[in-house]
Amino acid sequence: MTTDYSSLVSKVWNYAHVLRDQGISYGDYVEQITYLLFLKMDQERTELLNEPSIIPEKWRWDQLTGKDGDELELQYRHTLENLAKRDGIIGTIFIKAQNKLTDPAKLTRVVNLIDEETWIGIKADVKGAIYEGLLEKNASEVKSGAGQYFTPRPLIQTIVEVLRPQIGETICDPACGTGGFLLAAYEFMKGQSQDKELQRKLREETFTGVDIVDEVVRLCAMNLYLNGIGNGFSPVAQGDALASRGSSEYTLILTNPPFGKKSSYKVVGADGQLSTEKENYERDDFLFTTSNKQLNFLQHILSTLAVDGRAGVVLPDNVLFEAGQAGEGLRKKLLESCNFHTLLRLPTGIFYKPGVKANVLFFDKKPASKESQTKDLWIYDLRTNKHFTLKKNPLQKADLDDFIACYNPDNVSARNETERFKRFAYTDLIERDKINLDIFWLKDESLEDLDNLPSPDVIAAEIVENLEAALEQFKAVAGELNEVDGQ
Repeated sequence: MTTDYSSLVSKVWNYAHVLRDQGISYGDYVEQITYLLFLKMDQERTELLNEPSIIPEKWRWDQLTGKDGDELELQYRHTLENLAKRDGIIGTIFIKAQNKLTDPAKLTRVVNLIDEETWIGIKADVKGAIYEGLLEKNASEVKSGAGQYFTPRPLIQTIVEVLRPQIGETICDPACGTGGFLLAAYEFMKGQSQDKELQRKLREETFTGVDIVDEVVRLCAMNLYLNGIGNGFSPVAQGDALASRGSSEYTLILTNPPFGKKSSYKVVGADGQLSTEKENYERDDFLFTTSNKQLNFLQHILSTLAVDGRAGVVLPDNVLFEAGQAGEGLRKKLLESCNFHTLLRLPTGIFYKPGVKANVLFFDKKPASKESQTKDLWIYDLRTNKHFTLKKNPLQKADLDDFIACYNPDNVSARNETERFKRFAYTDLIERDKINLDIFWLKDESLEDLDNLPSPDVIAAEIVENLEAALEQFKAVAGELNEVDGQ
């Protein structure tokens, strides 16, 4: 079974250059590759893993490989049209699918390219690994931000490992991307019991995913189906998770919401002029109205997390220090209504966007109480004097082993402070100006050692991030002053 994803990605991508020169965009090529790879991997899943296919026999992979020329193009076009009309997970995968490889010769070449390899692997998120490789190349070729949907796999595995999901829990990712968190949780849980009913419950009643991007929802549905989740129905849906609370509560939420701070949309006025409107989510279950997307995701998570439910959420630094009623108010709510017990400060250089500063917030939602539910916040600093890059020095699972040991998932009440792991009492945190949780204590060697400075693009990105953060704080102060003047 082929497991060298990098060579497979390179092989598929090399042909993309040929198609690009002939008028087929990278985006259209990647989209078509996802359809064809899914059909091929569905066949491999049936033949190699003895799993039943829910694709009608008439539209399976082997109906394409025996044809070429116009006959192949007609079969492929009808395959997409028919699968797009189906309900459940297949309909989700092939929603709005159309053939963009209309030249029979090009289509034949791509089908042959895919057919001569074995694509399915024994690890979870195989499809995501392949697709991420394509998107990374696409991002580097066209300077786009296509990789913003993805969280480093070692980080996902670490979050799942310390939170230890159990069969019987309900797990949601409201910004699911290609399903990395859901699949890592499934891999962690599937060996916990051999009981057939529990295994069925795990595959069919455990996972929920939402993403706003059609193409990403398709990839997530493919990933889940190829790993045995959602056999017939779709556990993932396209939509804006922030638009409504929904009717469900979850015992575990794992997510990395989009990095963009602001939500906005274009509108055309009665005079025909185009303008940009801020998108504020005004929900009855939200305490604060704000256009900051991360703060809204945090409100959504707090609302949809069941009492005694747990969460591991990747959020940028601005959530820890942003001024204004929403930022300060949500940090206070998080400390008081939840046991916000652990904060992992992430290093830069691990995401596709340079200079991104993010953290993982670990908290448990508690029943309503007059007393603060957070007694101590433990902060692990994996950022200071740590330098990673996506290619030359990528984040590895071993880089997070010390954090796992310090987190002590077997007995979180028996933690010990280390150089990078410090305890901060609630009474001290609540007294900090604006309840600022952007806390560091280690000496940054890069400030004194010029040879240890990050790359120029990272430095530039960090300057922009800091300026944007400062501007947001000025705007928040100005807004509050205007409110005072208006009273």
